[in-house]
Amino acid sequence: MASFDPLLLPIESIAGEAGLVPGRLQADWLRQRFADAPPWTPEINDEQGQRLAAGSTPRPAAVLMPIVMRPDGPTLLFTQRTADLKDHAGQVSFPGGRQELSDTSPIDTALRETEEEIGLARHHVEVIGSLPDYFTGTGYRVTPVAGLIHPPFEVVPDPGEVAEIFEVPLAFLMDGMNHQRRTIELPGDLGRRTFYTMPYQRFFIWGATAGMLRNLFHFLRS
Repeated sequence: MASFDPLLLPIESIAGEAGLVPGRLQADWLRQRFADAPPWTPEINDEQGQRLAAGSTPRPAAVLMPIVMRPDGPTLLFTQRTADLKDHAGQVSFPGGRQELSDTSPIDTALRETEEEIGLARHHVEVIGSLPDYFTGTGYRVTPVAGLIHPPFEVVPDPGEVAEIFEVPLAFLMDGMNHQRRTIELPGDLGRRTFYTMPYQRFFIWGATAGMLRNLFHFLRS
């Protein structure tokens, strides 16, 4: 769990890039973008930079970015983690987790963990690609796997890991006007940490999840 409450920090700035045009939120366009990706540059934030500079060996993990194709516009599905987990307790996250020896690939990890955490069977997921690995401050190398989900489907949260499942419009998340930057002055010689937050209604998306969303945004607008 974070040693500070990010909600209490003032908004330092807004990223401010224009939102994606509606055509880039459609299933066919998303499939084609992942199938034939243009050159683009992932964004490396303070947390990632510190982890890469440390040179330690991160633990492999993967998450699913579940893009739900709703009739009134696509959404992204998230989980609110339970408050007693070891890592990222109480935070908003994508379904996923650490790689197991039995997993054959990051995609396999993401699909297995999603099924375990929220009961979404893998046959409901149309995997369309993945983004570059994201390094977290808790020592994970996370592969974000993008998948389209076509309703109807059912989800059942694992009460030991997931407190709540919810969806956020993709158009909201893929708009730089909703991407806030906040900074914390860490104690001692730990310096400053700047990170993104994307509040939506009563949910507060921040940290690694917001960082991966920024990279999805850069990828889709490139």
